[in-house]
Amino acid sequence: MAEKFLALESTAVPLPVENVDTDQIIPARFLKATTRDGFGENLFRDWRYDAGNQPVASFVLNNPAYSGKILVAGKNFGSGSSREHAAWAIFDYGFRAVVSSFFADIFKNNALNNGLLPVQISAEFLTKIFTEVEKDTETKIRIDLEKQEITLLSTGEKELFDVNPYKKTCLLNGYDDIDYLLSIKDEIELYEKNK
Repeated sequence: MAEKFLALESTAVPLPVENVDTDQIIPARFLKATTRDGFGENLFRDWRYDAGNQPVASFVLNNPAYSGKILVAGKNFGSGSSREHAAWAIFDYGFRAVVSSFFADIFKNNALNNGLLPVQISAEFLTKIFTEVEKDTETKIRIDLEKQEITLLSTGEKELFDVNPYKKTCLLNGYDDIDYLLSIKDEIELYEKNK
């Protein structure tokens, strides 16, 4: 059983870059591991470090002013290959939600399968969030999964977002697919008995 995701209130890390693909999220050379652990250290590896393995000061994850459990990303986040490792790397780094105006479908499903909530909002609201976070690095965002609502706490502006109902149930309860089936075991047995 995983950690339950009910509501998240956190500062955010802004990555206003469009068309971020899974190879930029976690380069292919780091995909040799068979467990989910340790991928966070190589999240955005080629953007975070130069050829000499030194941190790139201008990259947002290397800026100590920004922190939090919410990654705010540009449009079309998670495009490219279907590697599940991209969601693993983001989660392992410490993010629990990614906010964008558009996600690649496979990335969105991989994220939901791994306890990472993709929150798709309008382009206008995304711009407002980037503006507020860049103006004040302590700006907080609240994501309420039950209400399917994201709130920019500095202004009070909010927007609803969609999430797959089955995956919502799993996240709210900390279930993976097997945990979910076990949770409805009695209903399955009753159905089988009455067939």
